[in-house]
Amino acid sequence: MASYEDFQKLEIKIAQVEAVEPHPNADRLYVLKIKVGEVHKQIVAGIKAHYTPEELQGKKIVIIDNLDPAVIRGVESNGMLLAASDPTTLTLVVPERPIPDGAKVK
Repeated sequence: MASYEDFQKLEIKIAQVEAVEPHPNADRLYVLKIKVGEVHKQIVAGIKAHYTPEELQGKKIVIIDNLDPAVIRGVESNGMLLAASDPTTLTLVVPERPIPDGAKVK
């Protein structure tokens, strides 16, 4: 079990997808350029089978913003998007109302 203090360590924020590129070394991954408040960064996400670049462009998503950087198949990722899935479907966790990127999720 994770404690409430463990949960509080996570910085969960709203981000806006600015650009979507195919990962150069993986068929199932995208490299997303995102904006979190005034900060621009990139994350690698395994959502290519479920979303087109056009569906993602400009979309507000929920991310964990304070993870240590990870190199995924040779590309640095600076965060993780949140999604829900079952054996056949994946859906992004997104805000239901307009809210600025950089807003904290509590």
